[in-house]
Amino acid sequence: MGLSKLKGLYREVILDYANPPHNKGKLTNSTNAMTLHNPTCGDTINLRIEVANGKVKDIAYTGDGCTISQASASMMTDAVKGKTTEEALEMAKIFSDMAINKQHSEEDLEKLGDARILTSIMEFPARIKCATLSWWALQRALLKDDKEESNNE
Repeated sequence: MGLSKLKGLYREVILDYANPPHNKGKLTNSTNAMTLHNPTCGDTINLRIEVANGKVKDIAYTGDGCTISQASASMMTDAVKGKTTEEALEMAKIFSDMAINKQHSEEDLEKLGDARILTSIMEFPARIKCATLSWWALQRALLKDDKEESNNE
């Protein structure tokens, strides 16, 4: 596949998840929650998760942000819904590792589903926080790290 076709596919997938975003809205029966901010871009993610029997039964988010942060949150919520908390935490670690150029196997990357396409974002350091914000919120919510941050460094 040519580079221009690949870039077009990448843009198409990002836009598909950002508009309309998947799982964006309020979740009334949440057991875990986290709000994180990215002051660089002005992104805010308010993540709510309903965990039952060790699984992510439901997940939703509210907040505003750039297309990358909204698409990433949309992809993340789709990817982890129905997974065990351990699987979801593993996925968050894989995604976060990608942000620091840590290599993972093809099998690990496949666990991320469509969020895998965001690996190309890592070429643009200014956009890394945008892509990882929702994954960090997931990790902190599941680990019940209830300290909210205003500057996610």
